[in-house]
Amino acid sequence: MNAMDELQQQALSIFEDALAACDIDRAFDRHLHFEGKTLVLDDDGEGNTRRIDLGNYKRLIVISFGKAGASMLAALMRRIPEGLDLRGLCSSPELPESKYRHFKFFTGGHPLPNQDSLAAGREALDILRKIRKETFVLYLISGGGSAMLETALDKQIPMEDIRAFHETLVASGATIGEVNTVRRFFSGVKGGRLAQAAGDSDKLTLLLADVPLREMEAVASSPTLPNQTPLSACEEVLERYQLLEVFPASVRRFFEELRAGKWPLPPSAENSAFHNADFRVLLSNHDFVDAAQKAAEELGYAVTVDNSCDDWEYEAASRYLLDRFHALRLQSAKTCLISSGELSVKLPAEHGCGGRNQQFALTCAFDLARFEGLPMAALSAGSDGIDGNSPAAGAMADTTTLARARQQNFDPEGHRRHFDACPLFTAIGDSIVTGPTGNNLRDLRIFLAASQPGVNESDR
Repeated sequence: MNAMDELQQQALSIFEDALAACDIDRAFDRHLHFEGKTLVLDDDGEGNTRRIDLGNYKRLIVISFGKAGASMLAALMRRIPEGLDLRGLCSSPELPESKYRHFKFFTGGHPLPNQDSLAAGREALDILRKIRKETFVLYLISGGGSAMLETALDKQIPMEDIRAFHETLVASGATIGEVNTVRRFFSGVKGGRLAQAAGDSDKLTLLLADVPLREMEAVASSPTLPNQTPLSACEEVLERYQLLEVFPASVRRFFEELRAGKWPLPPSAENSAFHNADFRVLLSNHDFVDAAQKAAEELGYAVTVDNSCDDWEYEAASRYLLDRFHALRLQSAKTCLISSGELSVKLPAEHGCGGRNQQFALTCAFDLARFEGLPMAALSAGSDGIDGNSPAAGAMADTTTLARARQQNFDPEGHRRHFDACPLFTAIGDSIVTGPTGNNLRDLRIFLAASQPGVNESDR
């Protein structure tokens, strides 16, 4: 194995080790356990523990959705005690291996909602609005839930317009925070409305956070958290990206009526639905990054973590991280720069196969090509195993990527311009394919460099 192949293998192993360390079953065991019918929420790091005797409730309702919806439900069901009246629903990318009695299962769409997404949203509201106060409600929520459980607040908006609304938002170039701000006001389940539907019943949300911990309201557009965003913030996003001009007529009419006060705003913290509600994070992007850092340090790398370009436009993020990487690699024999979060990509009307991670990796390849022969590599991949409309989780690039692609008659400039990175990386063997992981803790970017004997530092 030559130095470049070894570097790529190490980058991949860091990513895979970080994924393995963030196993959902392990997260359940770290944060909760059962003593008979009592659910014990262990110390959350701030000295807060809680005991919930589920035997005191006539029924337990579980609403599980998002990219890890099936994995989270399976982890719960492996631990739940017998003798409880348990029912609910699950909306996830794929149907789970095991189905449970009194549960309904939906194959939700992502990044755009599908018919099952809307059916799951309607079913969740129907279940929650019928429950009595002696029911305990458990929400299992993970990233991707914005698309996998959905319904418009205005029930007259048709399916195709709801999809067009989501597609326009995702492709607008808006940050994920801005996208979720607009979603909260449009949706019948986001911005705390899913909690509101359950009334004054006791509630607990267990969360896999695909956003920074300071931005919990962005996970699945905060269906069970009170809304803290004013309508003016939504209107600012609509104006900044000129979205009303491109939304379908039914969606545009909804936002005009919302501004006129004809639709209720998402519930605030004063709403009684949140008075008996608890909220715990089982896994976060912080855990994912920590695991990657540990794996890289075990391989002997001097590791720097820099998440400051989270939510940036992908080209600006690539320039920033590459500049940081090149500065760092002159300071150590083995350098690793780790960055996490999600980058924004504004897609043209016609584009190829790929996603933000492969687009980022291909963009990095153009910079790394200036150093052909030196051992440097960049990896960008999603923890959910899905990158855009491609079958890959992401890709790796090194100083030879462009040369190898051109040897196989690919035009890297054209593939980058048309957002068509997947065929190129697949052909040269540098795609990262994991399949859906059943997890979602954001994207991970890993830059590695190793000093090469005989190469003068001035040449670097």
